Amino acid sequence: MKILLICFSAWAIAQIVKFIVGWARDHEINWSYFVSSGGMPSSHSSTVSALATSIGLIYGIDNPYFPIAAILAMVVMYDAAGVRRAVSRQAFILNRLMREIRLQKPREELGKELWELVGHSPFQVFIGAALGIIIACIWVLLT
Repeated sequence: MKILLICFSAWAIAQIVKFIVGWARDHEINWSYFVSSGGMPSSHSSTVSALATSIGLIYGIDNPYFPIAAILAMVVMYDAAGVRRAVSRQAFILNRLMREIRLQKPREELGKELWELVGHSPFQVFIGAALGIIIACIWVLLT
């Protein structure tokens, strides 16, 4: 149960930081940052790095669960900065094309715009991972 709480804390803190960063950047409150993927920092990275770190600190790195969690963390972080980032770029381009089509044919029904904030830059993934590691260390060392 402790590891689950550590992971949830890492996710929640990352989402709160993401909300604050979005508010500071946009100068407006956007409540969707509390539950959205993408943005700074990566909450996926903070969650899986907190998982691997807490397992390593509590049970040791020789425990068979640690390499499973570490590999899961690597896959999730690679996906966040690779595949999902590519999806974000594609959504940006498609939204731009749809706006241009709407200007030429205003009655054309093209649907809603795609969500562009899906993936992460490598820096956002790194900060998310660092946040997860720090949160796990604080939890484990203080309890």
